[in-house]
Amino acid sequence: MKKLKIVTDSSCTMEISTRDDLDIHVMPLSVMIDGVIYADDDQLPGEVFMEKMAASHELPKTSQPPIGQFVELYDQLGADGSDILSIHMSKGLSGTVEAARQASQLSKANVVVLDSDTTDQGLSFQVIRAAQLAKEGKTLDEVLPIVEDIQSKTKLYIGVSTLDNLVKGGRISRAKGLISSFLNVRIVMSFEHGELKPVIKGRGAKTFSKWFEDFLSEIAQIPNIKQIGISYAGSHEQIARFKEELQARFPKMHIPFLHTTPIIATHTGPGAFAIMYYYE
Repeated sequence: MKKLKIVTDSSCTMEISTRDDLDIHVMPLSVMIDGVIYADDDQLPGEVFMEKMAASHELPKTSQPPIGQFVELYDQLGADGSDILSIHMSKGLSGTVEAARQASQLSKANVVVLDSDTTDQGLSFQVIRAAQLAKEGKTLDEVLPIVEDIQSKTKLYIGVSTLDNLVKGGRISRAKGLISSFLNVRIVMSFEHGELKPVIKGRGAKTFSKWFEDFLSEIAQIPNIKQIGISYAGSHEQIARFKEELQARFPKMHIPFLHTTPIIATHTGPGAFAIMYYYE
């Protein structure tokens, strides 16, 4: 029986121990800070990146992996005849998944590339489950529908304390950014099909608390939540309280509480957070 190997990109926020235990292969994107290019890998932890970004003269620039690097990885992983499932962040955020698709056509290996339609720990839900099933000996054909089902049942919310990075990075309109910066507005958005959609906005951190109350009501209506993940960028005192409350409601669930990757933090800016879940 053919083995199945799992590839993702460095926007996928997950615990290093989980990545290593499940033999998940991560293709790093790159980030340029004041003219210096860094790989988004273990050598650039999120906390260190936040310090570098705060000291930089301009917004860091992110870049997708070169197609050739994908081809090299796919050929290496497929040399023993293994199939490869390569799951990546939404095309609405990056051209990474398209680079992976082009590489899959050039590789000697059998590679299926999947747009996760999400990112961060939302992406990790699909990647981790795929890797668990691969470790159990499941085939590519058996794993694909399960991953696609998780994708269809994943919700991701992101809260930002400033829209400056999203505006400068071209993720939202400049007009909205200027208005929100002027009013000191906090915004929580849902990420759906490659688009950020405002859910609630207001002045001050109480906006996040109000949204969290609504979020608790939302998940109370969902009977079979399988996993929750919480990510943050920089300061996280308020988000830690959210984690405590969610852990109290789901005492048997391991809820990862992780600093997001530099690729995500570049666009969210400091003080941002994301809470995501999937259900069956």
